[in-house]
Amino acid sequence: MTPTPLHGLYAITPDTALPLATLIEQVSATIAGGARLIQYRDKTHGRDERRRRASALLAGCRAAGALLIINDDLDLAVALGTDGVHLGRDDPDPRTARERLGASAIIGVSCYDQLAPAETAAAAGASYVAFGSFFPSPTKPNAARPNLSLLTEARRRLALPLVAIGGITSHNGGSLIAAGADMLAVVTGVFDQPDITAAARAYTDLFLSGDPL
Repeated sequence: MTPTPLHGLYAITPDTALPLATLIEQVSATIAGGARLIQYRDKTHGRDERRRRASALLAGCRAAGALLIINDDLDLAVALGTDGVHLGRDDPDPRTARERLGASAIIGVSCYDQLAPAETAAAAGASYVAFGSFFPSPTKPNAARPNLSLLTEARRRLALPLVAIGGITSHNGGSLIAAGADMLAVVTGVFDQPDITAAARAYTDLFLSGDPL
């Protein structure tokens, strides 16, 4: 287990119409592989079903010692009392999220390929900032593609944890860690694999090896 939840594999659930039981089983498998931070991302289902799923995932995460972050939906995060929220370009700002979720909540902000929004988010009380897509991603094929130097510069200028996202595999993830990433956010590299626990463990091991390259 890593010393802080804001370090290591950050598993993001796939945005599909999986049966809830299957989703819970898959998330449990990622936690068994070392993930301590789970993000529930769901653009498929309606409000009531998202709440049902998030509630079930929250119970499972808490039982397993992991934390649950809600993607984009601050109202849902507040209603369920989840561990935090991840905010995108069109979501409320971190100050609003902090006011509603409390001082201990984890608040993440997507900053894509730009450092300036990350500095603004940090000043507004974000817990971490995320950059990407660093590699071609089936989840977001049209996303901005920053260079690794963005992570290096962000590491120099920011004191909060950095997340790298987008097309990350256990083979290319080491370069992102070496450049300054504290967490690797992964969807298909974990959830689309035949052995989810083994896939998650491969990412987790990148942070334990002492030599990310």
